[in-house]
Amino acid sequence: MEFEIGIGKTARRAYGFDEVAIVPSRRTRDPEDVSIEWEIDAYTFQLPMMASAMDAAVSPATAIEIGRLGGLACLNLEGLWTRYEDPIPVYDEIAGLPDEKATRRMQELYAEPIKEELIGKRIGEIKEGGVVSCASLTPARVERYAGLVLEAGLDVLVIQGTVVSGEHVSSRAEPLNLKEFVPSFDIPVIVGGCASYSTALHLMRTGAVGVLVGVGPGNACTSRGVLGVGVPQATAIADVAAARSQHMMETGEYCNVIADGGMRTGGDVSKAIAVGADAVMIGSPLARAKEAPGRGYHWGMATFHPSLPRGARVATHQDGTLEEILMGPAQENDGTFNLMGALRTSMATTGYADIPEFHRAEVMVAPALMSEGKKLQREQSVGMGSNGRAAVEVGVAVSDD
Repeated sequence: MEFEIGIGKTARRAYGFDEVAIVPSRRTRDPEDVSIEWEIDAYTFQLPMMASAMDAAVSPATAIEIGRLGGLACLNLEGLWTRYEDPIPVYDEIAGLPDEKATRRMQELYAEPIKEELIGKRIGEIKEGGVVSCASLTPARVERYAGLVLEAGLDVLVIQGTVVSGEHVSSRAEPLNLKEFVPSFDIPVIVGGCASYSTALHLMRTGAVGVLVGVGPGNACTSRGVLGVGVPQATAIADVAAARSQHMMETGEYCNVIADGGMRTGGDVSKAIAVGADAVMIGSPLARAKEAPGRGYHWGMATFHPSLPRGARVATHQDGTLEEILMGPAQENDGTFNLMGALRTSMATTGYADIPEFHRAEVMVAPALMSEGKKLQREQSVGMGSNGRAAVEVGVAVSDD
């Protein structure tokens, strides 16, 4: 349905995670009978999650720990770990910066050139940990460093930017041709972000094994304010999932849909998968881990852009381990711990045995979900009332069945 926002201009209504709810089905299941395994290319993971390629969340050490727990972590090959032989003092400095000086100083710190020898070294450190190695590059630097990542034995490459399209036009330089690069590259490639059916379909047609869905929903991202560009995640994921179905009809090939950003709780993760994602990419939930390198802070990949920063350094409270955040046990009641256990329980509660089945769940547009009957929680800032989310009452049921 489209709404007229002015003479000659109409717009679709889009929905975020806080505005939708998963509807229970006619059956329930034992959580132990639910599978949340995720397969992408030749790799199978016990957890359907990737750690975002953000310096505050992923270091070689945390990548190994996340892999050990059953997930996949993506290291930013244009971040601190490839600019500095020892980035620990840089992390310490960033954590000590006053808010009013953080962006400018981070621009200076990230102006340090990328050192090619460190690309291979960091990938090697992850591989020595015995886990699947994954790392990201922006489209502008892919061709320059593609040979290095292959030589280092990288397992999965992520080509990532605020928005990545299948057709980049430039009058100044020859852009990366994803339709040529991805099929010819010797390892599987994930591309993104995107937030629409048509863009996702073009990216899938490059031969990518997965597409990242999300433009600006992350806690540390300011792209939506700086650029005015973005689509609320529930709608974006559902649209890209529709593109996955079309691509499957055209080619017989399944392309994974990975929800990137905008998820804080296990409920958010569950909704992302119910509306069509195969897995989720998370950053800020992991930046609060005691093992996270960010020293209690989190910042996005575009925070330090030299001319147009599109991110903020935000404070987090490091109050749990990576294992507690992902696998539990939870010692808080706000949904921010045991994210994967919450997903499993959500699927069991609504009666679905695995992720492909969960894609068929009925979903309801229900912003009142976050406020109905929660007056005392809001007044006391506990439970669901501690996350500062507002909601209005409206409800319309929708389903993909």
